[in-house]
Amino acid sequence: MIVENNKNEITKSIDEELDKIENYIEQALYYARSNTANKDYYIKKNKIEDIVNECIKKNRKVLIGEKISINTHDLKMSVNTDSKWIVFILNQIIQNSIRYKKAEGQAEIEIYSVKGKENVILYIKDNGMGIKKGEITRVFEKGFTGTNGRILNKKSTGIGLYLCKKLCDKLGIAIELNSIQNKGTEVRLVFPNSSYIDMENLTKM
Repeated sequence: MIVENNKNEITKSIDEELDKIENYIEQALYYARSNTANKDYYIKKNKIEDIVNECIKKNRKVLIGEKISINTHDLKMSVNTDSKWIVFILNQIIQNSIRYKKAEGQAEIEIYSVKGKENVILYIKDNGMGIKKGEITRVFEKGFTGTNGRILNKKSTGIGLYLCKKLCDKLGIAIELNSIQNKGTEVRLVFPNSSYIDMENLTKM
């Protein structure tokens, strides 16, 4: 309340740090929950647009502060999933796009979906720093921060994408990533049309 009622450069910095702390706490909570996924999920039909809008709202302050434009389109589709977990996964992806934007030029995040015969694919694209070719296969490893995390000293935990992969596996969703250094990164969440979830997979570590 003090920060909200006293807007200046100092309180703005404090507010940004509070957002970071909130994200670290959220990561820790979801990491703990990921080991008992079968007890903490609720699969139902969800509108992709609602999920995306919730994530944008969650990151609104930092997106405005970092002058990052959001381009969303073709989101009028529904998928069978747990909205709470997907919001967390999408939030981690968007925060990575924010964290690793280029120092110069207009930063942009594009989010859209494409419906196929057997699935719905949600695309999250940015025009940020991108990832070195030799590191792309390691981005989902636990604790992996990569060259960008070390060079920028962003205090990256290396846990965000690891958690995304772990939770997607348990929910029966594929997560795919392509990136070109200095051009940007594309992440795809592939939702099968079937609402079937492998219960054995949900109970595995």
